[in-house]
Amino acid sequence: MSSSPFPTLDPYGWNSSTHLPSGTTPARVIRHDGSTLTVQSPTGPEVVANSVRIEPPPTVGDWLALQEGRIVEVLPRTSLLRRLLDEANHVQSLAANVDVVLITCGADRPVKRGRIHRSVTVARDAGAVAVVVITKVDTGITIDIAAIAREHPGIRIIAVSAIDGTGLDEVREAIGGGTAVLLGESGAGKSTLANALIGAADATTGRVRTGDAKGRHTTTSRQLRMLPGGGVIIDTPGIRSVGLYADPAAVDESFAEIAELAHGCRFGDCRHDSEPGCAVRDALDSGDLDPDRFASWRHLQREVAASALRADPAATRRRGKQFSRAAKLGAERKRR
Repeated sequence: MSSSPFPTLDPYGWNSSTHLPSGTTPARVIRHDGSTLTVQSPTGPEVVANSVRIEPPPTVGDWLALQEGRIVEVLPRTSLLRRLLDEANHVQSLAANVDVVLITCGADRPVKRGRIHRSVTVARDAGAVAVVVITKVDTGITIDIAAIAREHPGIRIIAVSAIDGTGLDEVREAIGGGTAVLLGESGAGKSTLANALIGAADATTGRVRTGDAKGRHTTTSRQLRMLPGGGVIIDTPGIRSVGLYADPAAVDESFAEIAELAHGCRFGDCRHDSEPGCAVRDALDSGDLDPDRFASWRHLQREVAASALRADPAATRRRGKQFSRAAKLGAERKRR
């Protein structure tokens, strides 16, 4: 006999030490369709529709406190995977309480370094482990896994075929009984991979165009499903771009070797341009640091900083005034 007060929720990751408001029961969001949520409660799946009045707005993977079929509270999150939607700083919550982000890339299309960098940073910002999964390796297309590993040091790379089973056990090991989310563009094979891991075919899959390997959005909602060996997996619709809404520390964590080098710079506020005693520039000059890695790090740091400025109107105005003063000083010097 299980000692858990909610044994039917244990396979979904329920933590019995979580504090519940008096008179409520827990439920996990297993499907997100706009303002309508499907939750797994102790008695089975339920549909709730009052999520638009709850702060923070619930997303798939959230644990909720329910009372008489209504949401009372979103329980504290251990992590939140999110991305920036546009330059107006609208943020989309992709999944909550995530342990592992499976960054899915199809072998039938170019594996984009920048997209992986962004996805790793989004995972690190959420406090989750990032794993790169190269799908469709059964297609006969040669993929240099070692080169991808060199471009993304410290990140686990798994080559997978949902057709012949290659790499599936390694993915299950990476998930380790926790909550995993599939993140990748449309047609990358996320739903096919989810089906293979679950041993079922209940997620819609579709063909990709042969000309450019682009897929249709066969998954239209975010959905959480149980894995037979333990843990759960969240399938998400394909996303064309991974906009960063993250802490600069998450970028540094994704490029740990650059952050480590920066500790050796002479000046604590070194910008790694032309300052004397810059350990980062020395590593670039000696070939110890990949210039493409450095360029990606710098680009993402600037993007995160720009996003933070847009989110803070006062800081944006201060930045604008500083720029105006600098421009005026420059014009005055030219006239002298």
